[in-house]
Amino acid sequence: MNKYLVSIITLAVSVAFVSSAAAGTRDPRINARQHHEHERIGQGVKSGELTRPEAKDLRGDQRNIRQEERAYKSDGKFTKDERQDVRQDESAASKEIYQEKHDEEVRTPK
Repeated sequence: MNKYLVSIITLAVSVAFVSSAAAGTRDPRINARQHHEHERIGQGVKSGELTRPEAKDLRGDQRNIRQEERAYKSDGKFTKDERQDVRQDESAASKEIYQEKHDEEVRTPK
């Protein structure tokens, strides 16, 4: 019975430790925003508002933001300053998506 209790306590502590470490790096708002920007780019391509080179550049910006986020999280922490930096980069990328979708360039159909 004693070994059983020790095993349960050890398991509970391990789960709590892993959960708290993961919670420190999660940011659902950033993930939702990245998904939304991906959808905006796809919609821009589909509607012809974005040319293929514009879409490729915008997707590259999104990829760079994801890599930056991963680098920040690699130490197991995602600090307030790191979150703010990623959010600022996302805001700049969002503005760029808007500008590219509303410029005079239009994709010509093949």
